[in-house]
Amino acid sequence: MRIKKGDFVKVISGFYKGVEGQIVQLDYEKKRVCLEEIKIKKHKKPTGDDSKGKIIEIYKPIPVSNVMALDPKKKVITRIGYKFVNQKKVRFAKKTGQTYDD
Repeated sequence: MRIKKGDFVKVISGFYKGVEGQIVQLDYEKKRVCLEEIKIKKHKKPTGDDSKGKIIEIYKPIPVSNVMALDPKKKVITRIGYKFVNQKKVRFAKKTGQTYDD
């Protein structure tokens, strides 16, 4: 996967098509991402000691194939490529050529 935690992406298919958000978690094995603005599930977690428990929020992952990276400056969807700048491998947006600050 060429996207990383903290990148801004746009959902291109599925129920949340058109929604933009920042990546909170990545699962490289299952190829899924969690966005901060969508797919939040509330879950009641028991605490044990005969108390009522507490409600926690869980980010539900969506497939990485349903999202596409946003350009860091112009905020348009683009693909991500790699190139070498001063013997350092950097990511860049293929549509505009802007580099991502890693």
